[in-house]
Amino acid sequence: LMLTAKSEIDDKVLGLDSGANYYLTKPFDAKELLAAVRAIARSGNEVDTKLSCGNLTLDRASFEMSTPSGSVKLANKEFQMMEMLMRNPRKLISTETFMDRIWGFDSEAELNTVWVYVSMLRKKLKEINADVGIKAQRGVGYYLEVQS
Repeated sequence: LMLTAKSEIDDKVLGLDSGANYYLTKPFDAKELLAAVRAIARSGNEVDTKLSCGNLTLDRASFEMSTPSGSVKLANKEFQMMEMLMRNPRKLISTETFMDRIWGFDSEAELNTVWVYVSMLRKKLKEINADVGIKAQRGVGYYLEVQS
C-alpha cells in the first residue's frame, strides 16, 4: 500500500509497477484507507519479503542484506537505495531519481549525498563478499551488476 501526496498518473503507474498493490493519495478518507487494507488482505497474495541478485539477498522485513558469507543490517536510506537497485538490476537509476524518491523533492540534501550512500553500500557489499556491485555511469546514475 503506497500512501503519498504524489497524485500524477505517472507517479501512480510507477508506484503500482514498483510493487504496490494499492496507491492512495493524500488527503484521503479513513474509510478509503480501511477499504484498501481489506482489499489487500483479501487478495491472499503472499508477499515475498526477500529480493535476490547473484549471491545477495535483501530481506525487506528485517532490513538485512546477506550472502552465504555474512550479513549486515542497513540503515533506512541505505535500505531504500539497495531495494531500488535490486528491484531494477542492470537498470540505470539516476542520482536525481534517488534524491526524489528517497529524500523527497523538498529535501535540503545535496546530490553528493547519493554518492556517500553508494560508497557506504559498496563497503557493506564487500564486507559480506557479495558477487554484486554498484556500478556508476559518470554524471548519470548507478546500477546493480553481478560481477564475474
